[in-house]
Amino acid sequence: MNQEAAELWGRAIQAFHTAKQIAETDPDAAAGRAYYAAFYAVSAFFALQGQTFSRHSALEIAISRDLVKAGRWPADLGKTYSFLLELRSTGDYGGAIHVSREDAAKAVTGTRQILEAVSKSNLEQFPFSS
Repeated sequence: MNQEAAELWGRAIQAFHTAKQIAETDPDAAAGRAYYAAFYAVSAFFALQGQTFSRHSALEIAISRDLVKAGRWPADLGKTYSFLLELRSTGDYGGAIHVSREDAAKAVTGTRQILEAVSKSNLEQFPFSS
């Protein structure tokens, strides 16, 4: 595995575990950690292919184009990534609007699904057990 992919995957796993731990007590922060776990995981996947992204929106577009439309991921998984991105924005910038515990739990579940999909793409390089 290239070093960048390894580092990103490690960050993904750590962020996922943090999101799980704080989902009940700090849903806003959990939404952010869940999103970043997915972001790092998908970034690790693309890093193995020599692709990097400097903008969150560029990665979201790549997921749609290269994973969902290419038939590698179901459409629901692409929608889950978009949900996570939107929820992170609410948690970070929502002002008086906060992420609910229910949505934080959905974020953790969705992130788990994304990490599982990335892991299944290359079990040796992306080991994962939730």
